[in-house]
Amino acid sequence: MKNFSNYNDYSKKENLHFSSKAVHGALGCEPITGAVSFPIYQSSTFRHPELGKSTGFDYSRLLNPTRQELERTVAILEEGEHGFAFSSGQAANMALFTWLNPGDHMILMDDIYGGTYRIATTIFGKYGIEYDFVDMSDMDAVKAAIRPETKMFFIETPSNPLMKVADIAELSALAHSIGAISVVDNTFLTPYFQRPLTLGADVVIHSGTKYMGGHNDIIAGLAVVKDDDLAAHFKLQLKSHGNGLSPMDSWLMLRGIKTLHLRMEKHNENAMKVAEWMRKHPKIEKVYYVGFEDHKGYEITKKQTSGFGGMISFAVDSEETVHKILRDTQMIMFAESLGGTETLITYPTTQTHEDTPLDVKEKLGITKKFLRMSVGIEDVDDIINDLAGAMD
Repeated sequence: MKNFSNYNDYSKKENLHFSSKAVHGALGCEPITGAVSFPIYQSSTFRHPELGKSTGFDYSRLLNPTRQELERTVAILEEGEHGFAFSSGQAANMALFTWLNPGDHMILMDDIYGGTYRIATTIFGKYGIEYDFVDMSDMDAVKAAIRPETKMFFIETPSNPLMKVADIAELSALAHSIGAISVVDNTFLTPYFQRPLTLGADVVIHSGTKYMGGHNDIIAGLAVVKDDDLAAHFKLQLKSHGNGLSPMDSWLMLRGIKTLHLRMEKHNENAMKVAEWMRKHPKIEKVYYVGFEDHKGYEITKKQTSGFGGMISFAVDSEETVHKILRDTQMIMFAESLGGTETLITYPTTQTHEDTPLDVKEKLGITKKFLRMSVGIEDVDDIINDLAGAMD
């Protein structure tokens, strides 16, 4: 039988565009049989040829061929060297934060996803990790929060849910100047629109559940790094915590990634039209969308990304309007999560940011009149008409 091993990692070649890399992945095909759809290696363990020899795969908690293909593919797309696939985005963050030692300090975005807020405060706070939540779109505010113990910047850009934009290159340079690492949560834009490692970041984190998977059918987390020491850290966490992504879920994400470029273009196109329509609606008081030219971070967005993504947040005129939208939309669904093919609306104050203290949410503007929308890939007129029908 022909061996296709010479196809290994061929998609790293510079002459391939992002879309081709996404479609073909790391190996291009399964190297022994030539299977075009990379197999699901549903095996917990692997046979050794003899004492002292291994195929490279020993036990699926350590390494599994399907998960490895996903990890290599994501590393290629993010232009990193090492990828890691976890059982959830939260599992990826848990592995990341164990980089810190008791007494270390980290700076995080002030409106950061509530699950990350919970990990930083409730989980790692009790182990002596200190933290400050800062508007990281404000460089002066970040500089003022730095301590001698600061070892990590955790950047969400655009932020969840207020769509703040932070300058990845400047923040990464600042982090390195004080001996800290910079981490970017790239969930909202994916490597199709934004590649933080090329801008100086040390770690890229994803909730792979969202756009990378893209179909609301898996829970997954991803991390990508260039540095060998960081890679060794994540490898140890996977080995020790046993939180690697399953073969089936790895395969589902590989399948989702094949259409990432197509989906992101449609999300981007639809979100722009929906956001522009929202700005004109009398019951919508404010629209948070990075694609507006008058957005505070627009110029930074244009500098470090190639698109605006599919996320919009907005504040309406009353709680009554909130209830009408969440109850009366027909096609649009009131559900947690984002990044799937379907348009979803989330109520951050009781869902994504439930664990963020009320006074903090109120100060930020995450109020009872605030909603977040993940614009899907349906016909944009249907999305707009559904919203309009629920409010009118």
